[in-house]
Amino acid sequence: MHSMVSNKESEGVGATGRPASKPRGRPRSFDRETALEKAILAFWEHGYEATSVSDLTRVMDIGAPSLYAAFGDKQSLFEEVVREYGVRYGSFGDRALAEEPTARAAVARMLHEAASEYTDPARPHGCLIVHAATNCSTPEVEESLRRRRNANIAAIRSRIEADIATGALPADADTAALARHAGAMIQGMSQQARDGASREELEALAEIAMANWPRT
Repeated sequence: MHSMVSNKESEGVGATGRPASKPRGRPRSFDRETALEKAILAFWEHGYEATSVSDLTRVMDIGAPSLYAAFGDKQSLFEEVVREYGVRYGSFGDRALAEEPTARAAVARMLHEAASEYTDPARPHGCLIVHAATNCSTPEVEESLRRRRNANIAAIRSRIEADIATGALPADADTAALARHAGAMIQGMSQQARDGASREELEALAEIAMANWPRT
């Protein structure tokens, strides 16, 4: 049977008449993961430069001291946002490269999934990695995103080279051009999604893009 609690105790007063003891330590005043998700969406929608600290504290529903204590300064927060975006939203390309049997199949899947991901009505359109540094005056942020975009192209090229080695692609296939073509399609689809292109329109672009790939 549950014990009865006196009125005094339910009002925060102990049996002795003194205030009931409170747990030691100050509890967190916000959920960090929820706040981080809100920061991702803010940077994704508006970019790095146009998203101010006051914008972040408003959408994350925390004070500036809490933001700095939990995430560091704006640039540090953005670095974490980019990493977490890659885990939560941007990993479809890596999965396609890892799971599909050929580079052609991987890039085709990547482009079709980009058409879906970039036009999802529940989230900002396009890709954060492509758009976040637009009109950015912070060289470190620009360079960080540039490295990520170039790393994606390098991963595609590596997959293409592996297919040439196994005979899945012709030996004279231009690996650099094919990889850059795929990267340009991803980045272009991202911008077109921002400009209002539908999923169906982007999927049509994906089909045209893959028609240009060499066959064995």
